[in-house]
Amino acid sequence: MFDCESLGARVWIPLTEKQMKCRIRATLHQFQASGPSNQDKQSSRAPSPGRKHLGILVDYTVSTSCYLQFFWEYQDNSVLVEHYNYTGKLQKDRYREGLKPEGIAFLVVCLLIVLENAVVLIAIWRNKKFHLPMYYLLGNLTLSDLLAGITYMANIIMSGANTLKLTPLLWFLREGGVFITLAASIISLLAIAIERHVTMVTMRPYHGAKRGRMLALIGASWALAGFLGVLPILGWNCIHRLDQCSIVLPLYAKSYILCCVSVFSAVLLAIVVLYARVFRIVRTNTQRQRLGLSGSMKKGLARKSQKYIALLKTVTIVLGVFIVCWLPLFVLLLLDFFCPTRSCRLLYKADYFLGVAMVNSLLNPIIYTLTSKDMRRAILRLLCRPCLMTRDGQVKKIGMPFLECSFSKTEVASQKLEGGPETTISSGNIITTPSPIKALYPKLFKS
Repeated sequence: MFDCESLGARVWIPLTEKQMKCRIRATLHQFQASGPSNQDKQSSRAPSPGRKHLGILVDYTVSTSCYLQFFWEYQDNSVLVEHYNYTGKLQKDRYREGLKPEGIAFLVVCLLIVLENAVVLIAIWRNKKFHLPMYYLLGNLTLSDLLAGITYMANIIMSGANTLKLTPLLWFLREGGVFITLAASIISLLAIAIERHVTMVTMRPYHGAKRGRMLALIGASWALAGFLGVLPILGWNCIHRLDQCSIVLPLYAKSYILCCVSVFSAVLLAIVVLYARVFRIVRTNTQRQRLGLSGSMKKGLARKSQKYIALLKTVTIVLGVFIVCWLPLFVLLLLDFFCPTRSCRLLYKADYFLGVAMVNSLLNPIIYTLTSKDMRRAILRLLCRPCLMTRDGQVKKIGMPFLECSFSKTEVASQKLEGGPETTISSGNIITTPSPIKALYPKLFKS
């Protein structure tokens, strides 16, 4: 690695031995050009302005050539071929043929991801009841999953025989697009967990601060995902350092892969901790209320105690699906870091592991939206109003409980208010507030 300085900015980039020698020679010329002459030393005078300007010009020229070299390497297709050949990937037939059956299957999954998340986004956009801060994070998760499906679809189309036609720059854009959108999806799950935890702890009504917190979480999730995704194109790669290259992603440095796996593992751990605390808060509040009530009220709380068990099941599904989808890919990337080049044949099957991780984007809308009766109602109204909805807006009884989401009179009245106040329980007190918890855990707070 060597640094290039231009106008006070410093960027670390990889240099070959030839480039390093060229840079050192240019630096020596710069030093000689900017240093004082023998006559200046004898007369103890400052260097002439002309010499200073010459030094600045040499430095600017060297820095510019350094950046140009950096740019041209990203346009050199032979760099990509060299890295794929070194990692042993060129021995596979996949880079000599078109799409294989598994590639077509992944394309179908991506298409389902795009369609499913697009329907949810349209339902949120068309229903004013969902234009509340509590649904911002849900919409952000849906958007990130939709973009993940699109970028992975483009990745598959540009893979196979098309891979070796790419320049390193296009390769970084291809892989970086998938990485950023998947990272945004994962971090959005953390943002939802943070918001649920904060809401359960504070139980405060929605004000301007609530909207600001939601937007801050959304902005932070995309900023972190984007930052992690652009690091390789900014220089954290293994171009001309083949011994440090990943086998799964031949232009990515192994150290970068390890860093990302560490970040995502920390995100997973944080989600587990936050949901565990949410469940504990709900259980503690329910037990506290049971001690202060008697008679008929205890029967109601008995039902509440059953509902926090339903909450536990929901949280278990959320974490279980996330772990099942992402853990295999995390393990594979860790194996990629520790395995010497060409020693682990499993690393050449990475596409299957990434495909399993993509299934999480397919299941997220089902877990986070279709468990809500309000969302199911909006989606059914959008997709098939004539065949599933009655004239008064109720859902027909068709023998499928998952699709039957008719509302009680209380719920219908609440819907007419378009986000009017609902009752939530916190620390044994009844508080009137637009509750995000009912939207996030509908079964728990169903009356």
